[in-house]
Amino acid sequence: MTTKQDTDTRLLMRPLNWLETQSEATFAYVLLAPAFLLLAVIAFYPLLRTFSFSLLADQTAAPTPFGEFIGFDNYVALLTGEALLPQQFLDPSFATPILQQALFVTLAFAILSVLFETLIGFGQAIVLDQDFYGRRWVRVAIIIPYAIPIVIQAMIFYLMFNPTVGFAADFMQSIGVFGSNPLTNATDSFIIVLVADIWKTSAFMALLILAGLQSIDRGLYDVARVSGASPWQQFKYITLPLIAPALLVAMLFRTMDAMRIYGLIDATAGCQTVPSMSCLVITALQNTRRWATASAVAFLTAVVIGVLVLLYLISLRDTEAGVT
Repeated sequence: MTTKQDTDTRLLMRPLNWLETQSEATFAYVLLAPAFLLLAVIAFYPLLRTFSFSLLADQTAAPTPFGEFIGFDNYVALLTGEALLPQQFLDPSFATPILQQALFVTLAFAILSVLFETLIGFGQAIVLDQDFYGRRWVRVAIIIPYAIPIVIQAMIFYLMFNPTVGFAADFMQSIGVFGSNPLTNATDSFIIVLVADIWKTSAFMALLILAGLQSIDRGLYDVARVSGASPWQQFKYITLPLIAPALLVAMLFRTMDAMRIYGLIDATAGCQTVPSMSCLVITALQNTRRWATASAVAFLTAVVIGVLVLLYLISLRDTEAGVT
């Protein structure tokens, strides 16, 4: 006679029995399903809400910030330069839409910062991977800039290049690099923010690349030396191919972070001087209360970041598959 307890046990075991008959890929997806669900709730739902807000009209004077449904008019206004956004930071004679300027600033900052941070971080990681006296203290010295909060970091560079209290502004002007007040010049301020970010975040790249370097089997280098391989050949045929996945992951994280740059710009030179895409969102919300337009800018920023992430993932897949 079948008891209720036996029936309940069979019902509980049925999902487990079903999992045992599935492939490894299906089993992995089932285990990842809760994480995917959580990601959809905390990431994709806000993104979809932002997109839905971007399809509405701005209401700057009404109690509610959103008006009627207008479709893609906000995107058309942004891409054609007709959107009412803050003043251009470039010479108005260029007649460049502010969105294109902010996109240029964001992409230029991301490309240059990630490039220099990767090169510097790679060099630091190679040094830290060697066995020498005092290596522990060198690691601490490299990590210290990354531990400094963004606001304090920004204030350091703001005070350095402030013509009233700083020493760097006069020095850079004396050698003909910057103007008399670099924090009010778009190009000078962009370089200052770029250098500040490289100074702080190269340590992040160094730590991730160092983790990849230390995972390489040292016996490979012994075999290469016995075979007569030069240091450059060892780097080209052993270090670089094996470090490529970790290097791409580090660059992926830094690119996503650089594309969202806001705090460092705002606390150093101000968003009116160096507007990034994130600066454009905050300024449109605070100064003009154009919430729908800000939502459109935010969604476009997410799309650009998504495209870059997709390119990185394709490169990472090809690298792991051995495609050069």
